[in-house]
Amino acid sequence: MSAVIATRGLVKRFGRLRAVDGIDLDVREGDVYGFLGANGSGKTTTVRMLLGLVLPTSGEVELLGGRMPRAGRRVLPRVGALIEGPAHYGHLSGRENLSLLDAAGPGGGRRTRRTRIDEVLEQVGLAGVGRRPVKAYSLGMRQRLGLAGALLRRPELLVLDEPTNGLDPQGIHEIRTLLLELHRGGTTIFLSSHLLAEVEQMATRVGVLDRGRLVLQDELAVLTAPTGRTVVHSPAPELVRATLDGRVSAVDGERVLVRGADPAEVNALLVQAGVPVRGLALERPSLEEVVLAAAGTSPDRVEAVR
Repeated sequence: MSAVIATRGLVKRFGRLRAVDGIDLDVREGDVYGFLGANGSGKTTTVRMLLGLVLPTSGEVELLGGRMPRAGRRVLPRVGALIEGPAHYGHLSGRENLSLLDAAGPGGGRRTRRTRIDEVLEQVGLAGVGRRPVKAYSLGMRQRLGLAGALLRRPELLVLDEPTNGLDPQGIHEIRTLLLELHRGGTTIFLSSHLLAEVEQMATRVGVLDRGRLVLQDELAVLTAPTGRTVVHSPAPELVRATLDGRVSAVDGERVLVRGADPAEVNALLVQAGVPVRGLALERPSLEEVVLAAAGTSPDRVEAVR
């Protein structure tokens, strides 16, 4: 697959602070790429450099095959973006804000504008309030309107920075469903977030940023692949250990880790020996475990459960 976003040795300094430290992003056509890191890790600075809003101190950025920021006029009409929360005119309606946004940017089409605005308002769940002044919108509604603006040009690439900020659980679910529908329709999505649970439900590839450095980048399926061990839940963990002599690698209460990737074989041995078993499963690391191991980050910096 061709690269949609590629950076080489990307660096951004602010005085003595090295906010982004030599990262090499690889986002491929058809990805839902989860760009993860704690708040303050450099994610938003990176996103702004990708779109040509901030110039890198050194390094290169390619977006849809064009060198940024030089190729911005050519490639940006093919990109939808939502960064650091949307900015709107509060006295205007959502529909009027979208119309102004479409008219101001490159690549908009006046003849299709009304239809496209109707479509995106429907997509983000604002069809019934599009004529209401934005100053009357909740934070979540403003976030939805920002996403509608990112979708106006029917982009090939969608770049989103914390798109579910301000949304309640139902709103988060609806945006997740929308993004997955867009992905199935061929849109490549670059999703910057600190919410691991949300990214784990959508991403095909993951990059982890920690204090400006890219410490991990791979397919999600590879990162969360089975470890080759079986998890046994039993009220008699010592009997499990005695029965599977030499194969038990760890015991934590009723949870026993057994070397071997065939739960059926492990279960047969335990049942034959009369050991009570409440459950068996292949051990798979969660995205939370993978990220925290790579970043050396405490759970309070990257939110894992939502």
